[in-house]
Amino acid sequence: MNEFEDLLNSVAEVNQGDIVTAEVLAVESDQANVIISGTGVEGVLTLRELTNDRNADINDLVKVGDSLELLVVKQLVGKDTDTVSYLVSKKRLEARKAWDKLVGREGEVVTVKVTRAVKGGLSVDFEGLRGFIPASMIDTRFVRNTERFVGQDVEAKIKEVDPAENRFILSRRDVVEEQAAEARKEIFSKLAVGEVVTGTVARLTNFGAFVDLGGVDGLVHVTELSHDHNVSPKSVVSVGEEIEVKVLDLDEESGRISLSLKATTPGPWDGVAQKLAAGDVIDGKVKRLTDFGAFVEVLPGIDGLVHISQISHKRIEHPKDVLSVGQEVQVKVLSVDAENERVSLSIKALEERPEGVEEQKSERRQSRPRRQKRQQRDYELPETQTGFSMADLFGDIEL
Repeated sequence: MNEFEDLLNSVAEVNQGDIVTAEVLAVESDQANVIISGTGVEGVLTLRELTNDRNADINDLVKVGDSLELLVVKQLVGKDTDTVSYLVSKKRLEARKAWDKLVGREGEVVTVKVTRAVKGGLSVDFEGLRGFIPASMIDTRFVRNTERFVGQDVEAKIKEVDPAENRFILSRRDVVEEQAAEARKEIFSKLAVGEVVTGTVARLTNFGAFVDLGGVDGLVHVTELSHDHNVSPKSVVSVGEEIEVKVLDLDEESGRISLSLKATTPGPWDGVAQKLAAGDVIDGKVKRLTDFGAFVEVLPGIDGLVHISQISHKRIEHPKDVLSVGQEVQVKVLSVDAENERVSLSIKALEERPEGVEEQKSERRQSRPRRQKRQQRDYELPETQTGFSMADLFGDIEL
């Protein structure tokens, strides 16, 4: 009876919510048995109360003889009334300390470890305390694959702390936006319109490619990707590729940077004067037809216009009446305007006009001699003091 009274007296010294020091007596299966210092009372520390990692091995976390600071969770009474022990927790003690550290720290940036990708966002760990980053607060853009963050240490801003509701909300997006703003400010201070810089293709869209210039993305519009027409971004560049681009425009207020890839590569019109001249006869391919003529590719990337009046000696209503896209034709170069990137061509100039075929009106108008201006006659005014009459001026004109 005396021993039992001593046991009860020692048990009275341990209460739920106490923070105690305990020594590990044994490690078995998924739990460790401990003795609470100064009381002679035993405690049970399960793997679940030791860590949030469900796949952890308890033998890697605690060993016999280890001294641990633990939180008393509740009393455990065995089948024998004289056997009393307590459920203790290392994880909950760390969480309590973490809550104490977090209260009043909204707006601060902390480093957290992403433990799981859950519905609606990411579950994170901060010094043993579980937090949550909503999907809308992960990044500035929607993140489809949240699994890629699992296991990473990320910086996030504390948005809400409520220990009573066990609510701990963070935002990684706020940190990303602030970092991007700093990077944008630095990039804009260094960039200049007309400068050629190196960047990495970050992502592709149907209207162009976004290029990372060191924390800030610039846009290469689809029209600035290639000298070729109607190309898709993925046919020109790929994500992760390093490219040189020319800065076309900077708008620091909106944070927009316009870039050009084609401006850094030789264009088809460069040196065209050495490749093409008026009077040349060359083979080409019909690329497209319009109401006013046909565009024929005469050099890679260079299309010349065969006006409808230069297609045939016969009158035609539409170029498609005699030509088709993809058709090989022989043309004569009428003129080359490299500055405005225009080439005028003719098909009929290489053909003899059939007998009896009249020239087209547009051609006749061009060939019709200009009317000569009516010769002006020099008339000498009579030097009389009485003036002159109409007959004096026009007397030699027959009416």
